Amino acid sequence: MPPVSVDAENPQTSLLKRLEEILQALPDRAFSGRLRKVYAAAAAAIGRLSDMDLVKYETPVVDSSPDLSLWEEMAPVIRDTVMDVNALLNVIREQFPAQPPGGLADTVSRAANEAGRPRGSSGQDPTAILQESMQQLAQGVTQLGEAMRNPSVVSDRWTLLAEIQRFRARFREQVGNLVFETASTFAEVSRAQVVPGHEAEVKAAVTVRAITSDLARILAARLNKVREAEPEDVQWNAQQLQTELDAFGRTAAYRNLRAQDKRHIVEMRAEVGRLAILPNPSRVDLLKVVEELESFVRGLSAVNQRQILIIHDREVWASCGVRLERAQSLVESDEASSAKLLAEAVGLGQALYGREAELDTFLRKARKQPLAQLTGVELRVSIEAFQGLLAQLDVM
Repeated sequence: MPPVSVDAENPQTSLLKRLEEILQALPDRAFSGRLRKVYAAAAAAIGRLSDMDLVKYETPVVDSSPDLSLWEEMAPVIRDTVMDVNALLNVIREQFPAQPPGGLADTVSRAANEAGRPRGSSGQDPTAILQESMQQLAQGVTQLGEAMRNPSVVSDRWTLLAEIQRFRARFREQVGNLVFETASTFAEVSRAQVVPGHEAEVKAAVTVRAITSDLARILAARLNKVREAEPEDVQWNAQQLQTELDAFGRTAAYRNLRAQDKRHIVEMRAEVGRLAILPNPSRVDLLKVVEELESFVRGLSAVNQRQILIIHDREVWASCGVRLERAQSLVESDEASSAKLLAEAVGLGQALYGREAELDTFLRKARKQPLAQLTGVELRVSIEAFQGLLAQLDVM
């Protein structure tokens, strides 16, 4: 359910379809209009906080010495981050000003609510959620300012990048929560239906998981080759590894890695590059680098613990399961429909690639098979195999 373009001056055209439906269903048109302005500002903030490509600020040079000149490069990014969050805070303050507790305005507000002013069907007060979210965002801006005054942060390029990424990601999450939690007071919704940029963020996480999983598999194979390499083959293996890491560095997964993870990759790529140009590199030295790199990349599977992927995987797992059950029920009476459902289930299941090794093997093989044309025993075996692999996943 894609959003139309975000336009802060025209909030009517800035929201996801489901969110617009919720607002249109609210009986209090004035309240709906005020909330729409907040949602439009939230969509704009998420968009601006998401579109910063920090890769251009990275450096392939491994240097731990302080470099305060990088502050000049990053200062505009930090400034824009603060301005983007403050722009949303200003809209919330304008549309839903906080009332001092116990005052006349607070008493009137409570009375109005009791008389039927907007309150979610769940009984929660969306205005209270907005106020709480505003406090969290304001605290985050303060904490960002404090971090940027820390010499140990601003004097190290990678630490500074990591902190900026962390704050921008947290701001996006908080703004997304603001939209989801307030919208949820009026109707049962999913984050994908109402949170701007949510689908793009899920896609980025799925991409990181899939590509780093393939890199881990490539590195495991390279590690075995280095262990068995003759002295004259060590340099060739180092050059091949350098090519593989260079290819990874051009992927979307690399762009979406955390800065500190990229730092490890950069440092190890530099060491591999050093060995690749030596006429007779030591197999022991190359083996040490490959072992460290393979272990590090395997550790990136921790991305599976991100809440955004946990929710995504549950939904994909359930969708696959429904199609496989239908495929199983039709396998005797309608093989063509059963095979089509199997193909649909496997197509959806590709979004789980990188979660578990056996499932990955199945999904890789399935990409090369005409699943929608399977019949007989092959169809039955494929359905049962995929069902068994899904049953082994811990997604609940």
